[in-house]
Amino acid sequence: MFNITKLLSIVTLLIVWQFASIIGDNTVFPSLLDISINFKEHLIDGDLIKNLLITLKRVLITFFITLFIGIVFGILMGVSKRVNDALDYLLVLGLNIPALVIVVICFIWFGLSDFAALLAVILNKVPIVIVNIREGTRTIEQKYMQLAKVYKVGRKEVLFKVFLPQIYPYIMASTRLSLSLIWKIVLVVELLGLSSGVGFSISMFFQFFDITSILSYSLAFIFVIIAIEYFVLKPLEARINFWKN
Repeated sequence: MFNITKLLSIVTLLIVWQFASIIGDNTVFPSLLDISINFKEHLIDGDLIKNLLITLKRVLITFFITLFIGIVFGILMGVSKRVNDALDYLLVLGLNIPALVIVVICFIWFGLSDFAALLAVILNKVPIVIVNIREGTRTIEQKYMQLAKVYKVGRKEVLFKVFLPQIYPYIMASTRLSLSLIWKIVLVVELLGLSSGVGFSISMFFQFFDITSILSYSLAFIFVIIAIEYFVLKPLEARINFWKN
C-alpha cells in the first residue's frame, strides 16, 4: 500500500544529501547525479554484478545455516532446563566475544578462505538467533499443548499446528535481524581477508578515497536486501500467520 510518510522520509533524506553535496566538498558528498552515473558505469562496464552475486551467495549460505542452528538450539534451550543450563554460559560467551576477534581467529586457524569467513559469520550470529528463539519458546501457552495432549493429537500436528505457530513472530524477527546483521558482517569479513565480493571492492575504493564508488556498491546491496524484505519476507510472514485469523 502506498505510504506517503515513507515517501516523504526518503525524499527528505535525498534533499538533505543533495544540499550537502552543493554546499560541501563534492568528493566527500557526491551529488545524486554523480552517484547515479557511477552506479551505471559499475553496473554496465564494471564488476558490480559479479561481486554482488559473490557476496549475496555468502550471505545466503551463512543466513540459512545460522537460522537453522539458531532455531534448533533455541527451541531445545527453551523447552529443556537441562540443555539450557549446559549451554547458557557458552551462549553468553558467544554473545559477548567481539565479531572482529572471531573473524581474526578464524582467518588465523583456517587461512584466508571462504570457509574461514563463513564460519566466522555463523559463529558470531548464531547466539543472537538462539536467544530470540529461546525467549519465544518460553512464552508458549502450555494450555494449548495440554489440550492437544488431552485430545491425543499426533506429535507432528502438535509441532506444526500448535507449537511452531506460537513462535512464528520470534522466528520472523530472528530472520530479519540475522539477515540485516549477516550481510554487514560479511562485508567486513570480505574487507579484512578475502579477495572478492562487495566488501573487497569497497576496500579497494577506500584506498583511493573513491566515496562515489563506495556509495554505489553499498546502495546496490541495500537494494537487494530491501527486495528480499518486500518480495520474500513480507509475503512469507503473511502466509505463515494465517493461523491467527
